[in-house]
Amino acid sequence: MNGKTVYIVEDEQDISSLIALHLRKSGFITVEFTKGDDFVNFLRRKIPDLVILDLMLPDMDGIEICKFMKSEPVYRSIPIIILTAKNEETDRILGLELGADDYVTKPFSPRELIVRVKNIIKRYQIGQESNLQKIGNLLLVDFEKYEVYVKNKRVHLTQTEFNILKILLSKKGWVFSREKILDMLWHGEKAVIDRTVDVHIKKLREKLGEAGILIKNVRGVGYKIEE
Repeated sequence: MNGKTVYIVEDEQDISSLIALHLRKSGFITVEFTKGDDFVNFLRRKIPDLVILDLMLPDMDGIEICKFMKSEPVYRSIPIIILTAKNEETDRILGLELGADDYVTKPFSPRELIVRVKNIIKRYQIGQESNLQKIGNLLLVDFEKYEVYVKNKRVHLTQTEFNILKILLSKKGWVFSREKILDMLWHGEKAVIDRTVDVHIKKLREKLGEAGILIKNVRGVGYKIEE
């Protein structure tokens, strides 16, 4: 799990430090927050691989934070483990219904928590490889729903534009020639010329707005997506 980032949103500093210590020992990068508002603001700058979220925070309700994250496409795929002193069944059910992936009550075993974190991240990695692809906070593509979001705003693409984006994302940094893109999309139809790809790429870049810069033109060869 080296390099995976976990955000800890917990107002009790001793508990937060304990969780962070065990996570770092397991190779995780940690960022700690004692206030929900600070967490939400930082989330807009960088997306983590998982969030450990306390329900009882001094400035915000953890349930509301969970609702917010699961309602926003760019944050929806971030796994959440709810951490709270509450152990009533209704709270546990509510958290899971809102989209949280797990529920841990205090007091808890740090080792057990780390195991849960690892298992959830592994599960999400498998799902994301097949359905979702993200480039930072800029671009999110849901291949299952055929949806594209740029900075959390839905962008409507034609089927051809979406398919070109999908091809380029299939191997980030890999240069796809115009001929290769033509063959993959139109299967060598003679009526379709190289210029067709350029036209679709131009429209795709325009629709992607700020994210359009991710599509690079390799002169004399073709196109690639690169961060």
